[in-house]
Amino acid sequence: MGSMQGPGLFLAQFVGDQAPFNSLEAMTRWASDLGYKGLQVPTNDSRLIDLEKAANSKTYCEELQAIVGQHGLQISELSTHIQGQLVAVNPAYDALFDSFAPSAVRGKPGARTEWAVNQMLLAARASANLGLNAHATFSGALMWHTFYPWPQRPVGLVAEGFAELAKRWMPILNAFEEAGVDVCFEIHPGEDLHDGVTFERFLEATGNHSRANILYDPSHFVLQHLDYLAFIDIYHERIKAFHVKDAEFISSGRSGVYGGYQSWRDRPGRFRSPGDGQVDFRGIFSALARHDYRGWAVLEWECCIKHPEDGAAEGAPFIERHIIRTTDRAFDDFAGTDPDPKLNRRVLGLT
Repeated sequence: MGSMQGPGLFLAQFVGDQAPFNSLEAMTRWASDLGYKGLQVPTNDSRLIDLEKAANSKTYCEELQAIVGQHGLQISELSTHIQGQLVAVNPAYDALFDSFAPSAVRGKPGARTEWAVNQMLLAARASANLGLNAHATFSGALMWHTFYPWPQRPVGLVAEGFAELAKRWMPILNAFEEAGVDVCFEIHPGEDLHDGVTFERFLEATGNHSRANILYDPSHFVLQHLDYLAFIDIYHERIKAFHVKDAEFISSGRSGVYGGYQSWRDRPGRFRSPGDGQVDFRGIFSALARHDYRGWAVLEWECCIKHPEDGAAEGAPFIERHIIRTTDRAFDDFAGTDPDPKLNRRVLGLT
């Protein structure tokens, strides 16, 4: 067995116009000072990475690795959450999701999808050029507006939706197969892949594609009242990435899992910094270690109360003390015996 890697930090929530959050080098130095060993890098911000250049130039990727490496860190994964979202957008969300896309394709759903797919193909090559083996993304959503339907869903709608989702993702998954990199879909409300059953349906629609895998984030399961420890036991073979993010659900007489259109701070279910919520991280790290998860443990800061810089500062030691260095021997090996078939038969009363 091996041990998981970490602590890592997802940079998306920290990028800004002020130093040290306005360049990859400055953010690397800041993260290193906090004790992080890896960076999950969003690919939609040119201050951190030029995705097209990374896809086409190994020399550029070596330069990126040198920037991160000079402070003792490495890139854990690239992220295309923004671009992956745009692979599949229901027209009901066109106006909102257009802001995720370049101005040239806004108001043009077909061109926007084409752009997003091309971004994913670039991400496959860039990940390979960086020597990575996992990639973080969203699935997008064609059916989310029907998740609690009234009137009822037409017969066959869900099957058609997953067939179309798989059709859009198959060329991408094949590109990642060629690159030798796993696509890790964050299982997330708002995406068509938002729980175990929806992931299974997508997997079936893709012919159980070997590169269709999971980014495990327990916070989204707390808010859905889904057993996040059992999820690991069921899907551990497909879990290839891990966001360390906390959440809590405080039952209310006024609103429930849908949140009542309230701000995050006022919802019964809300995200918190690790250790401030209800997630059993000791159980999670133990379950992942038991199933020999060898990927990264990456902090994703999303908290409706705590300042992000405080969350980042607390995150590295939190992850560090939860990572389990797995044992290479059993605790009672000292009392063991050498293989002896005759002894085995005597113990069984067979002699």
